[in-house]
Amino acid sequence: MENSGGITASLQGRYASALYELASENGAVTKVESDLETLGAALTQSADLSALIRNPQVGRTASAGAMAQVAKLLSLSPLTANFLGVLAGNGRLGTLPAIIRAFAAIAAAARGEATAEVTSAHPLSPAQLTQLSQKLKAREGKDVKITAKVDPEILGGLVVKIGSTQIDSSIRTRLNSLAQAMKG
Repeated sequence: MENSGGITASLQGRYASALYELASENGAVTKVESDLETLGAALTQSADLSALIRNPQVGRTASAGAMAQVAKLLSLSPLTANFLGVLAGNGRLGTLPAIIRAFAAIAAAARGEATAEVTSAHPLSPAQLTQLSQKLKAREGKDVKITAKVDPEILGGLVVKIGSTQIDSSIRTRLNSLAQAMKG
């Protein structure tokens, strides 16, 4: 398996890489990727779950039990559930969001896709996402999977991150640049 050294050099990258290799050996990459997307959505939607994985006062045994219940509730595969148990046992649940992103990047690279994180001031429609995906595909020369985020603070425009490249066409950045230019 080939992936960038930047991903696998980090702690979360090593966990994601190990999970990818296990999933690949078991023919379950698609299922694990789907599980992690479901888990990522649950972390975003549930402040309690997000707080649980970051709370250092919750012991490893208790967090492993809680994550086993979360896995059962979300109908996650046994491989993903076991992985969550390993993270809890090693006290690494706080890195779960970064592991989810790293796994998605590794899986996309293995499929010959690029992953783009797109931040906009307002939610993008499916038609806008499709159009943006086509433009990014033409630019990158391969399929681009888009992860959309909303940040009202950028005021308008888009911020697109593909790997280590960032394309910032946000109004906030343009206004800051204009203010710097006016200062001399």
